[in-house]
Amino acid sequence: MISTVIKMLTTKIQAMIAKVIRSIIALPIGDSVVSIIARNRKSFIQKAAPIDFEFARALEGTLESEWLSKFDEEIYRDL
Repeated sequence: MISTVIKMLTTKIQAMIAKVIRSIIALPIGDSVVSIIARNRKSFIQKAAPIDFEFARALEGTLESEWLSKFDEEIYRDL
């Protein structure tokens, strides 16, 4: 089933997600969404996967020493 709901942007350039869409994608208050823009400029939203911030912060320190060497910068600069 495909649902289409048309909404106008607010004066703050924001769009509200209609209740019917929130219901279809099981999106309660406080959840996050991801906007996906396809090559043909069509956009989609989907419920974002939860992030384990404690784990991400613990991992962050190890990534800096692992991936920010001068060698890595030289090799991956053009990506």
